[in-house]
Amino acid sequence: MPSAETTPARVREPETVRPTREDEIAAAGSELIGGPLGRRALTGTSWWTPVRVVALVAIGMFALGLVQKAPCYEGAWFFGASSQYTHACYSDIPHLYQGRGFADGLVPYFDKLPGDMDYLEYPVLTGVFMEVASWLTPGSGSIQRQEQWYWFVNAGMLMVCAAVIAVCVSRTHRRRPWDGLLLALAPAFALTATINWDLLAVALTAAAMLMWSRGRAVAFGVLLGLATAAKLYPLVLLGPLLVLCWRAGKWREFFLAAGGAAGAWLVVNVPVMLFAFQGWSKFYTFSHDRGVDFGSFWLIWSQNSSNPPSIDFVNTTASALVVLSFLGIAALTFTAPRRPRFAQLAFLMVAAFILTNKVYSPQYVLWLVPLAVLARPKWRDFLVWQACEVAYFLGIWLYLAYTTSGDAHKGLPTEGYHWAIALHLLGTLYLCAVIVRDILRPERDVVRRSGDDDPSGGVLDGAADRFVLRGLRHAEYESPEETSRTDWGGPEPLPHEGRSL
Repeated sequence: MPSAETTPARVREPETVRPTREDEIAAAGSELIGGPLGRRALTGTSWWTPVRVVALVAIGMFALGLVQKAPCYEGAWFFGASSQYTHACYSDIPHLYQGRGFADGLVPYFDKLPGDMDYLEYPVLTGVFMEVASWLTPGSGSIQRQEQWYWFVNAGMLMVCAAVIAVCVSRTHRRRPWDGLLLALAPAFALTATINWDLLAVALTAAAMLMWSRGRAVAFGVLLGLATAAKLYPLVLLGPLLVLCWRAGKWREFFLAAGGAAGAWLVVNVPVMLFAFQGWSKFYTFSHDRGVDFGSFWLIWSQNSSNPPSIDFVNTTASALVVLSFLGIAALTFTAPRRPRFAQLAFLMVAAFILTNKVYSPQYVLWLVPLAVLARPKWRDFLVWQACEVAYFLGIWLYLAYTTSGDAHKGLPTEGYHWAIALHLLGTLYLCAVIVRDILRPERDVVRRSGDDDPSGGVLDGAADRFVLRGLRHAEYESPEETSRTDWGGPEPLPHEGRSL
């Protein structure tokens, strides 16, 4: 029998950060359920772990979002030109059941559609998701009843995606599971969850971020490739990862991730590409040929100009702005006093993609919510941004109500809608600004003030720098490998809490 001296010591679980002790808004909000957790509270003995609580709250909020769509489910999707907009409950899902051939049993990408849209204009994995939902939809009854069922089936599948997102976000930062409540309670998340199929790509991206935080580069790449096969935006996360791995000298992990992403994307896309190229390419040609649309600053320009920009000009300029944004993020990465956290740069890159794009559908906020929680888990800033997004959510539907109500003019005129767009742009820029400030002044970063370096960074967490532009580097920001302890100016060590889900 081994002696006590030769028995390895039990590995201690990381201390859980309690938002009610470091965030005044979280502390005030906790009064609704009894107030902040006491210092002597017994934790780790209940089934109600933080991750489980966050997941159940996310499902509850998702259900409230379904209730918000009830006026449309009962009739507004089917009767009246503007009622689905005045009730702010529009969804693409029921309309595309018949409009994209699912009601007639047509196979996406392979069968040509009647009407103006000759093939399904979504990436392949999203098309598969839509097709599976159509298989589960009862084919009997009126077309209205079938469309109701199709939305309901999709809502159930998307609820699973929402739960996956909540769990992944809560587990990505090991010591900060309660930050997931930001996502679970986000009003814009609940309001936009069933407008379209974006939650599939968001869930895969959140799972990829979790895998990267655990040091699993290949799994990260595979999940990111699948996410890109469902929606284009996850691809831009490879840009921030490239410059972070460059600064840390983690080239092997980056190439494993990039290779996994390319391989997964090819596995999904190549079969359809080979046997139904015209249908497969529809998403890309539609995205290129699409004109200036809702929610973008390009729309404000177009509607206030006697000589609006052409599609080619917008495509070229928007692409150039994304490239410039990436170069700016790269410069920020190499000159920041401490290497930025992966979630911070991921948010900035996706936000740049959204802000410069020629269209901003209201559900695109779903792309940013998980990244915002990981990049800036501060209730005040998150709620300011969410207020702007909810205002935009209401603004676009009121604008569409105005344009579809004829002489009645029910809703928001064009000038008012432009203000709603501006509010969305300013809210997103505000969150970008505080994240850039956190990068330049790491002591202001909520995550680092709690004593962490980059908990979503995987192999980057605590890694030493290998390439850096020394202009803004300071001794107090040296990496944990280079100094024995980094004082981020955070609170005293927190009491131990039990492990979560």
